[in-house]
Amino acid sequence: MKKILTIIAIFAITHTYAQSNESEKDTLNSNPNYDKHLAEKLGSDDYGMKSYFLVILKTGTNKTVDKNLISESFKGHLDNIGRLVKEDKLIVAGPLEKNENQYRGIFIFHNLASLEDAHVLLQSDPAIRVGLLDYDIFTWYGSAALPEYLPFSDKIWKLKP
Repeated sequence: MKKILTIIAIFAITHTYAQSNESEKDTLNSNPNYDKHLAEKLGSDDYGMKSYFLVILKTGTNKTVDKNLISESFKGHLDNIGRLVKEDKLIVAGPLEKNENQYRGIFIFHNLASLEDAHVLLQSDPAIRVGLLDYDIFTWYGSAALPEYLPFSDKIWKLKP
């Protein structure tokens, strides 16, 4: 009987030690600022990350000099950017400075189910449709908090971009 009690006591001590070590590990690896509701709202994984579609816009094959076509296409391009932001599909857009690769700008899409959905959205852009712009698209793994900057961006511009 004494042997059985000793074995039980050893098991209890070992089990308690293992649990305390596991709790210590969790404490060392977990974020004390973790907000479960925000993480779920943003579609975050356990690391605070999620997948996006990164688009690199580049000069297209249409070399037209028709100023009216160019002007209307790029006006439509900017209007389309605004529409996609309102639809909560586009969270980053902006031009790149002149470069030897003829890269013109970037988009970062989110809340899309597939790469095909991103291609469909890109075809809604008039400058892409007429070939003034082309693109390369990549899946990108980044912070799920990225969309949270948008409400602030509308509060800091002084002149309409």
